[in-house]
Amino acid sequence: MIEYAAGTNHLAGETSPYLLQHAHNPVEWFPWCEDALARATREDRPILLSIGYSACHWCHVMAHESFEDPATAALMNRLFINIKVDREERPDLDKIYQLAHQMLARRSGGWPLTMFLAPGSLIPFFGGTYFPRVPRYGIPAFSEILERIAVFYREHRKDLETQNAEMKTAFASLDARAPADHAATLEPSVLDMARHQLGHSFDPGQGGFGQAPKFPHPPNIERLLRHWAATRHGGRPDEQALHMAVFTLEKMARGGIYDHLGGGFCRYSVDGLWMIPHFEKMLYDNAQLLPLYAEAWRAIGAPLFRRIALETADWVMREMQAPAGGYYSALDADSEGEEGKYYVWSRDEIRALLDATEYEVLAPRFGLEREANFEGHWHLRITSTVTEIARARGESEDAVRRRVDAARAKLRTVRDARVRPGCDDKILTAWNALMIRGMAIAARRLDEPRLLDSAERALTFLRENLWNDGRLLATWRDGRAHLSAYLDDYAFLLDALLELLQARWRNDDLGFAVQIAEALLDRFEDRDDGGFFFTAHDHEPLIHRPKPFGDDALPAGNAIAARALGRLGHLLGETRYLDAAERTLRAAWPQLAELPYAHNTLLGALEEYLRPPPLVLIRAGAEEGREWLRIARSTGEPALLAFAIPRDAGDLPGVLGMRRAGEQGAIAYVCRGTSCSAPAENPQELLARLQELD
Repeated sequence: MIEYAAGTNHLAGETSPYLLQHAHNPVEWFPWCEDALARATREDRPILLSIGYSACHWCHVMAHESFEDPATAALMNRLFINIKVDREERPDLDKIYQLAHQMLARRSGGWPLTMFLAPGSLIPFFGGTYFPRVPRYGIPAFSEILERIAVFYREHRKDLETQNAEMKTAFASLDARAPADHAATLEPSVLDMARHQLGHSFDPGQGGFGQAPKFPHPPNIERLLRHWAATRHGGRPDEQALHMAVFTLEKMARGGIYDHLGGGFCRYSVDGLWMIPHFEKMLYDNAQLLPLYAEAWRAIGAPLFRRIALETADWVMREMQAPAGGYYSALDADSEGEEGKYYVWSRDEIRALLDATEYEVLAPRFGLEREANFEGHWHLRITSTVTEIARARGESEDAVRRRVDAARAKLRTVRDARVRPGCDDKILTAWNALMIRGMAIAARRLDEPRLLDSAERALTFLRENLWNDGRLLATWRDGRAHLSAYLDDYAFLLDALLELLQARWRNDDLGFAVQIAEALLDRFEDRDDGGFFFTAHDHEPLIHRPKPFGDDALPAGNAIAARALGRLGHLLGETRYLDAAERTLRAAWPQLAELPYAHNTLLGALEEYLRPPPLVLIRAGAEEGREWLRIARSTGEPALLAFAIPRDAGDLPGVLGMRRAGEQGAIAYVCRGTSCSAPAENPQELLARLQELD
């Protein structure tokens, strides 16, 4: 066992900012490691497993109340082996023990997750989330729970063994998946079922799905946009699907979940009005919302959506991108020990910062004329449009907008000087891949090359620091990369590479995509039943090996793998990739058919399997290639895959080697699935070939 300096515990050598936050606790914390697990078995002490993340407000509360308290820490150290896990670095453990909590408590969990495990088997026998130091909220004091758990472990071994056997059986039933039914018909009817289910859960008054707390649910919005696009091409556009997507995006953009001074979205709204957020800002939320706003702008042309996309991208590049290129993980909800303190204002403070004409337009714009909405302070959200303010004042909209923007700039300058929320500066492969994808899509849709530059810098960082000997690593911080990567890391990165190739072709990126795809098949695929496990075949054995198909805060890794492999398979004419994508859909089919709207990303992969998207391959010089791409994308088909490959690009794999450059000017190959039309030799022919596909 490594020895650490006085006043620290076994977390002192970790890279995770969350674990390092607890390195000076009086609790003898261990990371999840063989030494800790072996010691629990050797000393016959149960494991107290605490899972959280650095931006989690209630994790901070429990740490301050209990883990920093010497008396509570002494109790923990005497009765348990204490293991602290960053759920962002170890999503494998988080998935397993969140599921176990749901089995034990008959309700969903959250963070901090507090689980008690039997040594040796690592089966949990009791669990919860936040526990207060003193009795509160109808929950016993944490110290009382610790003592009860220890007594139960010592005096009720037979009961414990019975319960653990039941838990093992429950996990085994999840692992005993039926093999994929290769005779089953993959039906498009589930697409309509999901549409109706989303319509049923849609909030017609405020947008979004369900009631408070209200989350953005990007896969829901993306599914609605794609459903509308598909019905539009079928001649019967589902305008209500478009409305649900656009109305939700608009409500979020005007609400307090969006940062109206700095850009970017917070995790979720605690109310049903999108007014007061949980103030943490996560990279993965913004990575998913950024391309949605860019896609929605292309769909309906609303200036609000373009502005929100650009402000979000600017926030990411300004505050979340490391000098070396990778993207940081999160900004904390708290600053100076208070949630939201960095973001909220007093009315007098704002009035003192602005001149009278600026305040007169900012106050109605952001609700300063209304009652305080956050603990006696104001958290900004749009309550009046520029048009409404201009009409009420008898002024031009441009004049009002200029003063609002000037006032916003003054407030942001002052806010920038405040004590900032903590930044979790670890760089996660999966989350970076999501943001690379988002930047690449937004760069194309908004015609903003600087976003593409940002994405390319992040990709270079991943290749140089988290790709080693044909394997990805999951996390990097302070010059150290470690932890074997998960399904999401490989699948999300493959998906991101395909988006980057559409924004700007580089042979080297295609070669990297092929390497990632091969590693995905080799290390994660369930070769018997189809689909992909969350952990690699040589990963540390755990009590359960998930194969996730449904979306949660992140899109399902299996769904992204199926979509990306399908696209790469069509691009290269590689049937192994197409077959793996189909096997994934068949493995997921029972769950997909039972609850379609819980699998919206997978539905996108299914839609592309049933009707492969148009594929345009352009061979041309740089300038001409960009122009032909613009022409191809002018059709407005969101599923279109379009690649401009330089005329002089050689050594192209698969069928790409057959898509040769023209002898004179540009040439385009237009395909859908395995069918291709005659090459187009001018822009008019290109448009005609695309119309022939419909």
